[in-house]
Amino acid sequence: MKELFYTIQSDLFRITAKRENWISILYYLYMPEFRFMFFLRIANYHYVHHHKTRLLIIRIFYRHYSIKYGYEIPYQCNIKAGLRLVHRGGVIINALAKINNNVTLLRGVTIGSNRRGRNKGAPTIGNNVWVGANAAIIGNVTIGDSVMIAPNSYINFDVPSHSICIGNPARIVSRENAIESYIDNPIEL
Repeated sequence: MKELFYTIQSDLFRITAKRENWISILYYLYMPEFRFMFFLRIANYHYVHHHKTRLLIIRIFYRHYSIKYGYEIPYQCNIKAGLRLVHRGGVIINALAKINNNVTLLRGVTIGSNRRGRNKGAPTIGNNVWVGANAAIIGNVTIGDSVMIAPNSYINFDVPSHSICIGNPARIVSRENAIESYIDNPIEL
């Protein structure tokens, strides 16, 4: 339960820059972005810990907010603390994708799998990654730490840490401060 509280608290910290207790966290459920993440985290916790009865009840809320806000993020996903969904709707994540800490996703992002070929599988996203609107990350690729993916980019190859990806097809621009001023309120790793 402690890990669940830390994860929910970290998601809220990315939005408000405040460390909150359980009572204060419940106050912020009026925010659609956080409300969806709250039920996603609780459903994931009960899924991982095999609480089938509680999961069934929580899934009703999770599905309601998933449809209402337009997120297709399965509760089975392996998503670490500090995920930030900046705008409502259009975010699609494959259930096999792995997403690390301090990842920011804007509207229309697709993190999907490839069913055949050399990139068969789902992506792994590193720490401190910012993904712009309508960007697509497809296949068994690894996105390094501190990476910025520009809006409308199509990524189907590995991206090294400290890079900026621009365009469709994307090209990599190395830059030491790739995400400077883009990751709001990062949690300490």
